[in-house]
Amino acid sequence: MSSISRDDVAHLARLARLAVTDEELDRFAGQLDQVLAAVARVGDAAVADVPPMTHAVPLTNVLRADVVAPSLSRDVVLAGAPAAEDDRFRVPRILGDAE
Repeated sequence: MSSISRDDVAHLARLARLAVTDEELDRFAGQLDQVLAAVARVGDAAVADVPPMTHAVPLTNVLRADVVAPSLSRDVVLAGAPAAEDDRFRVPRILGDAE
């Protein structure tokens, strides 16, 4: 028995402002029904003894410590740039002026 009807698909298409043909309504009804059946199977998983979690495996801090370390000087970095201005990289404008 189909849980998604052709009328349901037509309604969803109208809400999404999609133009669909009669053939597509039939095809999408079947496809959506299969998707909903697959999602419903997730509820069949035996998870009563599984505590809520954010990850499947325990994690500890995966970030490195934020430590100040020596790096290149600004002059050395900007010397390799195609264009520099006011001690910064100069890049082409990609957005227009905000109005």
